[in-house]
Amino acid sequence: MESVQQYKVEREPQETLAMDPKKFILWLFLVSIIMLFASQTSAYLVRRAEGNWLEFEMPKIFWYSTAVLLVSSAAMQWAYFSAKKDLFKQLKIAISITFALGLVFLWMQFEGWKQLVAMNVYFVGNPSGSFFYVFTGLHGFHIISGLIVLLFSLTAAFNLRVHGKNLRRIQICATYWHFLDILWLYLFVFLLTFN
Repeated sequence: MESVQQYKVEREPQETLAMDPKKFILWLFLVSIIMLFASQTSAYLVRRAEGNWLEFEMPKIFWYSTAVLLVSSAAMQWAYFSAKKDLFKQLKIAISITFALGLVFLWMQFEGWKQLVAMNVYFVGNPSGSFFYVFTGLHGFHIISGLIVLLFSLTAAFNLRVHGKNLRRIQICATYWHFLDILWLYLFVFLLTFN
């Protein structure tokens, strides 16, 4: 009786869709922030339609803070490009500028709140003021978290742990910072349109 030889057919492993776990967590976090602000802006529109709504002009400092945030986003992109090209001096400067402008943005938001109080727009009272403070406050909280992420990236940059072959940290940082910029632009336009 002839023995039958069995041959194993080896298959190439199928490519799986894989994502860096830290980037995946970031994207989940961004989606949760989007859902938070979507629910808040929906509540704003519903409450506004009910009436008893105080209309007020947004203080000009919010326009200036928007420009500051846009410049900080450009500096963050400069930091990312510098890291890709291993331009360490430029990377450190760009991240430092981004961090400093983030602090300036927060200070300007606080000054904007003081101007709102001077206009008799308070957190407690008419819902239009309450929503304004909640939107800007929640965004400010996320800017603070973005500054913490920036601080870690800044430290890593000064220790030469961010470079062309190790971009994950700066990619996460840039994605989050640009997201916060886009989120602020959305809120800014929303508040200008529906205030």
